[in-house]
Amino acid sequence: MANLRKFTFSYDKGKDDWALTEQGASRATKRFKTKTEATKSGVLSDALGKKGGSVRIKKQDGKIQEERTFPRSRDPKKTPG
Repeated sequence: MANLRKFTFSYDKGKDDWALTEQGASRATKRFKTKTEATKSGVLSDALGKKGGSVRIKKQDGKIQEERTFPRSRDPKKTPG
């Protein structure tokens, strides 16, 4: 889908927290103490705001765990899942 902002949610070893960072940005959009805090119902969606976007959620080891699109209606229909 055109103009879908892309974010990565990953562990930051240096700050010992979890960071939500927009693609191409040098600073985190939002930081969380725990992954559970950030991934519970509605928290990531609120962090992205009304424009929404696609978030790649990584495990602490850096491997991609899953990808979520907010709002759900902007999820590309041709992708599995």
